[in-house]
This record gives sequence, C-alpha cells and structure tokens, in this order.
Amino acid sequence: MTGYLLICSLVYVSIRKPSAKISVAGTLAVEIRAVYRMLKLRVREHSSKDLTPSQVSVLVRLENHGPATVSNLARAEGMRQQSMSEIVAPLQEAGFIGSSPDPHDGRQTVMSLTPKCLKWIQEGGAASHDWLTETLSQKLCVHEQQKLLEALGLLRRLVEE
Repeated sequence: MTGYLLICSLVYVSIRKPSAKISVAGTLAVEIRAVYRMLKLRVREHSSKDLTPSQVSVLVRLENHGPATVSNLARAEGMRQQSMSEIVAPLQEAGFIGSSPDPHDGRQTVMSLTPKCLKWIQEGGAASHDWLTETLSQKLCVHEQQKLLEALGLLRRLVEE
C-alpha cells in the first residue's frame, strides 16, 4: 500500500507543479492525508455504524459545545436550518437528542444529548479504542509502537498553535 501512496504522491506533485522537484514534505503531506482517511474509516467501522457522518458531527458538536438550537447547529455546520432539522429528526426519534424550551427565548428549542446517547458514545468509543489497541498490538512490535508514539509527537507539533 505504501508504494501505491508514494506513486500517488509523485503524480499529485507532478500534476500540481510539473517542474517542481519532489519534496519529502510533499510526499509526507500526501501520505499523512491518505493514512488519516483510511484510519478514520476503519475506526468508524468499529464505532458509530448506524449514523451518517452528518449525524455523528451533530452529536460531537453537542458533546463538545453543549446544548444548542437547530439554527445554531446549522450555522456551525454551514448549512440551512431545514437541512439540519432533517439530520436532527432521526437522532430525536432514536432517543439520542432531547429538546427543551430555550430559557432565554421561549420560541426556540434547545437540543441536547440524552443519557442514552452519552452511554452509546462511551460504548462506541470503547469499541473503537479496543479495536485500535488490539490492532496495534497484533500488527506492530513494541519497538514499532514506540516509533509510532514518537512520530505522533511530531504530528502533534504540526497541529499545535
């Protein structure tokens, strides 16, 4: 798979800048993005199987930022309120999101995660964590795991502000 990704990165860089020399940083950028996408898909396979990416995004937003109105969720996700309502409705039907009147504006309804959803998030997180732990243990020796830990430190530096 790594050879394939390297070829893709060479093609990507040569298409982008035909005269540019292939840089290590350019190759790393392509490789990191590809591996990130694959890892994200594999982790998702072992957690929130029944939800769309948009529904997962809403749950993550409510978990990280607390209760919000449908209009606030729509604004945060960059979509129309009607589209957000279509995403939220099945989550309410599944019992993952509850609603209550906005204490500041009785015309609005505030959406929040239910205890059922919080339990589901915890269990889903545990399942994906268990899968990743097991996969790391099976596919990488202790020395390789240590090298990966060091590489993650470097990746963390990329995203720190």
